[in-house]
Amino acid sequence: METREMKFINQGLEDEMEVWGYRPCLWKMILVGVGTVCSGGLLLLLLYWLPEWEVKATCTLSSLSEAHTLLLRTTDDFRQWTRAKVRVMLSPGKTPFDSVDDQSVAHLLNVHHHQILFAEEKEQNEKFYLRQSANIIRYFTHHSIKYYWNEGTQDFETFTGLEHLKVSCAAIYRDHSYGLTKTIQDYRAIFFGKNEIDVRIPSFFKLLVKEVLNPFYIFQLFAIVLWAVQEYFHYSLSMLILSLLLIAASLYTIRKQYRKLHNLVVAHSMMGVSVCRRNEDTEQVMSTELVPGDVIAIPSNGMIMPCDAVLINGTCIVNESMLTGESVPVTKTSLPSSGDDAERIYSTEEHKRHTLFCGSHVIQSRYYADELVKVIVVRTGFKTEKGQLVRSILYPKPTNFKLHRDATQFLMCMVVLGVLGFFYAIVVDVLLGVSVQAVIYDALNITLIAVPPIIPVALTAGLVHTQRRLKRDGIFCISPQRINISGQLNLVCFDKTGTLTEDCLDVWGVQRAEAGIFSAPDIEISTKTNFAACMATCHTLITIEGKLCGDPLDIKVFSATGSILEEATEYHTALYNARISSVVQFPDQSCEFGIVRQFPFSSALQRMCVVVRQLGLKHFDVYLKGAPETVANLCKPHTVPQSFTEILEAYTRQGFRVIALAHNQLESELSWLKVQSLSREQIETDMDFLGLIIMQNKIKEQTADVLLELRRANIRTLMVTGDNMLTAISVARDCGMIPDHEKVIIADAVSPNDQNPAKITWRYCKSPVQINNQTTKIPFSGDELCSNNDPGYHFAVSGQSFNVITEHFPEIFQKFLLRASVFARMTPDQKTQLVQALQSIDYTVGMCGDGANDCGALKKAHSGISLSELEASVASPFTSSIPNISCITNLIRQGRGALVTTFCVFKFMSLFSFIMFCGVILLYTVLSNFGDWQYLLTDSVMLSLIILTMSLNPAWKKLVRRTPPSSLMTIPVLSSILFQIVNCLLFQIFTFFLVRQQSWYRTPQEIQCNDSSFSDTCSLNQTKDGGLYIIKNFENTSLFYVSAFQYLIVAIVFAKGKPFRQPSYKNWSFVLTCTLLYTFILFIMLYPIPAVDEVMEIADVPYNWRIMLLIIILAHAVLSFILENLILDTLWKFFPTNPGVKWTSKHTSNTTQMANQHWGLAFLSRILCHKNRPPKTKHKYLAMKLQEEIDWPPAPSSITYAGTPQHHLSVPF
Repeated sequence: METREMKFINQGLEDEMEVWGYRPCLWKMILVGVGTVCSGGLLLLLLYWLPEWEVKATCTLSSLSEAHTLLLRTTDDFRQWTRAKVRVMLSPGKTPFDSVDDQSVAHLLNVHHHQILFAEEKEQNEKFYLRQSANIIRYFTHHSIKYYWNEGTQDFETFTGLEHLKVSCAAIYRDHSYGLTKTIQDYRAIFFGKNEIDVRIPSFFKLLVKEVLNPFYIFQLFAIVLWAVQEYFHYSLSMLILSLLLIAASLYTIRKQYRKLHNLVVAHSMMGVSVCRRNEDTEQVMSTELVPGDVIAIPSNGMIMPCDAVLINGTCIVNESMLTGESVPVTKTSLPSSGDDAERIYSTEEHKRHTLFCGSHVIQSRYYADELVKVIVVRTGFKTEKGQLVRSILYPKPTNFKLHRDATQFLMCMVVLGVLGFFYAIVVDVLLGVSVQAVIYDALNITLIAVPPIIPVALTAGLVHTQRRLKRDGIFCISPQRINISGQLNLVCFDKTGTLTEDCLDVWGVQRAEAGIFSAPDIEISTKTNFAACMATCHTLITIEGKLCGDPLDIKVFSATGSILEEATEYHTALYNARISSVVQFPDQSCEFGIVRQFPFSSALQRMCVVVRQLGLKHFDVYLKGAPETVANLCKPHTVPQSFTEILEAYTRQGFRVIALAHNQLESELSWLKVQSLSREQIETDMDFLGLIIMQNKIKEQTADVLLELRRANIRTLMVTGDNMLTAISVARDCGMIPDHEKVIIADAVSPNDQNPAKITWRYCKSPVQINNQTTKIPFSGDELCSNNDPGYHFAVSGQSFNVITEHFPEIFQKFLLRASVFARMTPDQKTQLVQALQSIDYTVGMCGDGANDCGALKKAHSGISLSELEASVASPFTSSIPNISCITNLIRQGRGALVTTFCVFKFMSLFSFIMFCGVILLYTVLSNFGDWQYLLTDSVMLSLIILTMSLNPAWKKLVRRTPPSSLMTIPVLSSILFQIVNCLLFQIFTFFLVRQQSWYRTPQEIQCNDSSFSDTCSLNQTKDGGLYIIKNFENTSLFYVSAFQYLIVAIVFAKGKPFRQPSYKNWSFVLTCTLLYTFILFIMLYPIPAVDEVMEIADVPYNWRIMLLIIILAHAVLSFILENLILDTLWKFFPTNPGVKWTSKHTSNTTQMANQHWGLAFLSRILCHKNRPPKTKHKYLAMKLQEEIDWPPAPSSITYAGTPQHHLSVPF
């Protein structure tokens, strides 16, 4: 591909693409037209399937600024090609945020019907465009997003919305809070279009054409026509009916998915909204007319957001469950308008606590007096948060799974086999002197048999059944391709609160601090203290229909005080002489507080605070709560008890969740307006430490058993939480993630300063349990890391240390990941980074969380599952309605079952094709083939029933240590296929030549000539009616019976159960199918019925030969069973499913012992003794290398400095 005109769009982003420009070429188009006519339309079909070929075949390379057609290619591993047409339009400005006059916009709107044309049409209307005093804008649309040509950068760019301007929060208030005029709104609509997530349900005809043009159905249609021409009318008709049923089922499924997605967005696609204009008027418009910069008013009773918007006045209570899977309402506050926070560049990610996202439900809005709650539209349409999620469903990325790549390679091998058969048929037919027509038909037939067109359907059958089983287990899937990947998970990350532990925390007690000294722990809470006032007011709770709503922790802490929460009214505003949002009253009515301002909890800051005024007092108070370490750093040092660290560690070691409280009294001369203008940093300074709330976080009942099952299955588990380090370690020990007697090493990393480089201090949290002066060790997943003499160990790290290690210690980061089990105080972004880091060392990563702060990690993981009450959420590929982690084991079990089912079906299809391929090749040598009804029975009835029922085996009830293969290119899988191919081939050849040695044998031509009605043609190589084959003969009959039984035998042999699927005898539909087919074929073989023989074109053979065929079939069945279940199962023990395992002396000795016990395998021991291949997966390779490092793990109380060779300095703490 020529690269001189290549550019990147979306550079550095997930959807980065390369783009080339092309212009139509007349002589190329003429050549393509001639080729299309000469090929009967096949060339046009090929170019439809391959867009890069179509563009290169009809266009010439040009600069992007002059291109009419663009060729796009993704930069990921899949390198997918798409084409796009360049369009042109007229605009008064070059960008949607340019200043324009009303007259030019009005004039342009009058010629709007001339405005948008394809680039080549624009050249035909050049005079019209030259007459317009406007800018000509070039753009193209890709995956529902418009990209505009930028003359300055000579590149295409997209306008996301107000974020495109990269303005500060203060600038949003200054420049965008007054709304837009109608003229400016119309002008911006030229670029941004309608504000709608337009999920159109395609027409039935459009879907039908697109489906029929699929290569699978074109191949199927070609096969049907070929068979019909050869007078296989019944067989071709059955395949036509089957194809129509598959098309109908596919169209129904696709339309159902589109309808479901359409219903997902239709609730907010069109509604009336109140837009504030610059002249302070309020105008009712449709939501589809909104553009970035519009100011809309939120009604007090709420609404469903039709766009992404930033809150500039008031507060809103929002349910974002559709986006996060978390059903707990969250409070959104106004964007900072002053202070350091206001100078930061606005982004929806950083300021999501102030942003209302499209599709979220605003339950309630609150402001003071008669003022409106206002938001500024930031993004519209598909550029919104929900629009991007809908795009990810409409245009899913292919999954990069090794099985899919291997399946493609294997199909290519079958294509090669078909090509060899193609030339074989030509040679044989030419040598036998048959007609040219017969040569062509035979060659095409053998190719179709080698590559059966039903393979794609066969491989997806297992996923369809598994998806239904997952739904019965309460697991809903929006990405079926990830089901197979779930069967390969070898590491699972868990959130803590709400995932491993209960959502609801109970207040165990409090420990107040006065004058820098802790008082004794207490369960009583006095209402006459700042401590109680902080518990009662520092939250974002609301009341909806008299019921408290909000964060479960806030509800528990608030309820412990027995206080009453009320919504503020104008009466309260006058009473407090300040605008307040809600009122809190103690149960004894001793105190009443009005909440003036709220700073909701931030995962990044690990705290929240409120500004309140107590009734009767003139000053304002600040109450703050959050992570103890964070709160202590914001407090005056003398107010923090000296025993703070020891007390906190004592509680967290026991698994308690600890929250610290603080208070500060603001200056009495500060007015309400001044308080509103203060930044968060100004408010949260010089706090007085109040004490600790000790929360008891109970582990869910199912947690320990699930983690134990994962551990036994050799699946590594991690905890990723925003909670305290020691609390996380305690919970990890309590739930069995870290055994009590294994060491935990805390990595405290510090960023570099002016004098010192970055460093890590390795702190041993707890020594292993000693029994009889010896260390007891339980095997840990990935125990390649531990030598036989070393105890198990685990690393624990905080989010802050995680950032330092990733940035300054890349040489030890991957080694650290191999044993890191606890990640505490992690932000949502850090969770995503961790998942990506684990994937970079070739772990197949699963993520399980509640969806609130885990969305990024859930999407990035190979298999993310969100615990949510929703039936399906776009927060992750899988959603579990069962609120505990047992869904993980169910998902992995079903994934393993689906993966093994895919292998079984693929192996069966390979053998099915090869059995028929061999039979046809043998029959071609005697100018014969299988008959119409014979093909109908085997290729339509038997194949369809077996594929449909073979996939119905449920998953095995427990996880095992062994994992299913992820690749077809492994010795056990390939050996299984090759051994069965050789076995089937030998028995077919044996049968073919044995029947020709019988005394009663006659050639097909002799059988035909003995039929008096065809005596005139006995000298020709033709059948009755001038057909091409002599069907009714002894070779055909013998091979038909043998091959029919071979299909059933390999189906049963490949339909394995344990350890990944339930035994086949529990799959009653498969058992019934095989029984009926066995019975039918055995019956017509041993007890021939003339009518059936006539229809099936079966020759009359002696009864003793029928018995001989039965013996041959039984011998084949026994040998197939021995090959698959004895010899090949033994090979599994020598060749692991995950290639790259190092063969140590321990493996070699075990191999030698097993080889001595099994005949014929002595040579294998010698071969394996010399195998010392390095592992192919990075984490196993690193594990192997760590065995050679004597200074790992680091010694207790040692320090590692950045930028120096790895060594540890022992220093006292």
